[in-house]
Amino acid sequence: MTPHRALDRWLRANPAAVDRAVAGALFVVAVLVPFVVGLFPHPAAFLLVTSMQTLPLAWRRSRPALAAALVAAGSLGQLAVVDTFLPSQVAVPLTVHALAAHGRRRESFAGLVLGLAGAVLATARYGTVGGAATVQSLVLSFLGLSLIVLVAWTFGDLARTRRLALRALEDRARRLEVERQQERDLAAADERSHIAREMHDIVAHSLSVIITQADGARYASARDPEVARHTLGTISEAGRGSLREMRRLLGVLRGDEAASTRPLPTLADLPDLLESTRRTGLDVRATLSGRPRRPLPAGAELTAYRAVQEGLTNVVKHAGPAARASVALAWTGSGLEASVTDDGRGAAANGRAGSAGRAGGQGLRGMAERVGLYDGTASSGPLAGGGFAARIFIPYTED
Repeated sequence: MTPHRALDRWLRANPAAVDRAVAGALFVVAVLVPFVVGLFPHPAAFLLVTSMQTLPLAWRRSRPALAAALVAAGSLGQLAVVDTFLPSQVAVPLTVHALAAHGRRRESFAGLVLGLAGAVLATARYGTVGGAATVQSLVLSFLGLSLIVLVAWTFGDLARTRRLALRALEDRARRLEVERQQERDLAAADERSHIAREMHDIVAHSLSVIITQADGARYASARDPEVARHTLGTISEAGRGSLREMRRLLGVLRGDEAASTRPLPTLADLPDLLESTRRTGLDVRATLSGRPRRPLPAGAELTAYRAVQEGLTNVVKHAGPAARASVALAWTGSGLEASVTDDGRGAAANGRAGSAGRAGGQGLRGMAERVGLYDGTASSGPLAGGGFAARIFIPYTED
């Protein structure tokens, strides 16, 4: 840091010390000059007046009203006992400046009025400096003293305005920093929720397939080892797929660019999802109707994919043996409708809840949250004739 910047920082950080130094230096100069030139013959009165006019400047920023009152008292004392101008009168414009810059608004205007009144009294008491007291000279003397007071008040008021503007900018910068931190926290919480939903969808579906296949292989291995071997292959494939997805998510958490840009599942990957579900022994039928009026965003397609995945996972886990499932995708004029229904055991038999999702579960709630991000709707619940249905609707993104 350069010396002048260091000095400026110190001056701004220690205003009280600066005011005391200015007041002391002004007092010394105001005392020495008259004694050197022999201007004032009464030392006691001179020292009292000079002290009252200069030393209160030590509090011109911390207590501007008190300092101004003492300076005004000293100036009145000068008018009473001194018949000439004094060097210490330079404290008057300094006091007017301090009131305008650091005092209250009414104190600022009071200082301006008193300064102008002091210009009138000084002109009437002392006339002009070093000249005949003509009307023209008195007017010029009053105008000169008034101009000094007005300039001091103007610069003080400008300093006050600048200080308040800087304070407002600092407050705004502080609020913006707090808001940015809050936005970062909200973004981090949203990302954690998103990753939690992704992990739930991946783990729940994969483990449901693995558990179902493992149970089937255990019972079939005694009668038909070939079925068991085929089932273990399905378990291995489901596990590898789940492991790949988990590695991708962990790569995102580690900041791995390659992992974060890896393609996410879309509606085009639904046939693979349906095929992996059929390997569990579940009879799944899929229907597609209509044509999209415009493409959905990548995130909306991922949401639709995860919703179908969650619906099939619920069927595998809760519909019971010999259940059949139906997946229907319908493109309408306003968006995409998707549903997963089954004819298995209803909500009362296996704990499936209504539109709020499975009792104690997070899958259907997470599905509703995902769909809500794209202004869509989601519902789920038991069917009247038995079975269960999960439905979503995702509207087109309007330009």
